[in-house]
Amino acid sequence: QVQLVESGGGLVQAGGSLRLSCAASGIIFSINDMGWYRQAPGKQRELVAAITSGGSTNYADSVKGRFTISRDNSKNTAYLQMNSLKPEDTAVYYCTANMRIMSRSYDYWGQGTQVTVSS
Repeated sequence: QVQLVESGGGLVQAGGSLRLSCAASGIIFSINDMGWYRQAPGKQRELVAAITSGGSTNYADSVKGRFTISRDNSKNTAYLQMNSLKPEDTAVYYCTANMRIMSRSYDYWGQGTQVTVSS
């Protein structure tokens, strides 16, 4: 069974840092784009950062200069380094990946990890 498992969330004070991890497991032929989304209470889910299989990245304006997305293809894992965290970064963070299974590609989502930034 193919799945994405996130880890690394938690409670941190404003100005602090957290590192999220997203590990893909199962019988995977290849992983294309990977990304992180977040959803705060009462708000729509929004893209935070994304990375292609070749390493090209893009970020939401609200996190540019503070967050860094990376991936280790040998471990089928993506990371989100979050620095200078603000209370408005508080949300459930979801990992997503487009993965090729057999002859087709599918979008997968993790279960989400809570990030809470206190002021």
